[in-house]
Amino acid sequence: MGRLRFGPAGKPTNFKGGYEEVPAILKQMGLDALEYEAVRGVRVTKEQAEAIGRAARENDVVLSMHAPYFINLASPEQDTVTKSIERLRESALASEAMGAYAVVFHPGYIKGNSSREEALQRVIDALGQLLDSLDLKVAWLAPETTGKVSQVGDIDETIRICQSHERLRPAVDWAHLHARAEGKAILSVDEVVNIIERIEKELGSWAVRPLHTHFSRIEYGKGGEREHHTLAEKDYGPEWEIVCRAYVETGIDAVVISESPILEQDSLVMKSTCQKYL
Repeated sequence: MGRLRFGPAGKPTNFKGGYEEVPAILKQMGLDALEYEAVRGVRVTKEQAEAIGRAARENDVVLSMHAPYFINLASPEQDTVTKSIERLRESALASEAMGAYAVVFHPGYIKGNSSREEALQRVIDALGQLLDSLDLKVAWLAPETTGKVSQVGDIDETIRICQSHERLRPAVDWAHLHARAEGKAILSVDEVVNIIERIEKELGSWAVRPLHTHFSRIEYGKGGEREHHTLAEKDYGPEWEIVCRAYVETGIDAVVISESPILEQDSLVMKSTCQKYL
């Protein structure tokens, strides 16, 4: 049986202190994962990152980081790609200092390219340029499955990106896959098992030791994602129990990051739901 870790995307709801205080709070709650949010920019010093890392290790909390939203490696504009590479570089170096194992990022947009394939190749080329200039020991860059069809990041594209360099690992957002399919995906345990098994087959067992994942319910419209929702809002999918049962059936290790509006509260709900299957 694999180990499942749960935690929030960012500081607990209404907590105003520093990130270095968060691991101890999560441990007290019974949580053991934390995704540092750098979505508006990487604003952590090396010393601060190291302090967060120490606190995480002391409290057995696994760390990841979400890189800035302002990244578009698929852009035909070289200036945009250059700035995107630099933001990812800053994220990777901060994550390395922190001991965060995964740097989650959105690869980019299709707009401006002649095809999805051209956009995907731009992403792969940009990541190769970045990774060849970095010497990472802890951090992996983790392209995330994205919530809109206008973005690079369906499961096929995410796997292909990760196949392009040894320092890439997937970040699977189950809500995003549900939204980009306008509710027609992530509907059964078998479907989720098939995705997990495909990742393991095409990338290797390391990709599911652990598999880095995000979860919430999600609202979607034509073209995909609109807004994340709490687990209690039953009008929206997908169903957490389906994903949990797939984790248990496959026996993988997984880090489950809550992107619900009530971050740590729904992390605890997800953990409690899974305990009856473990």
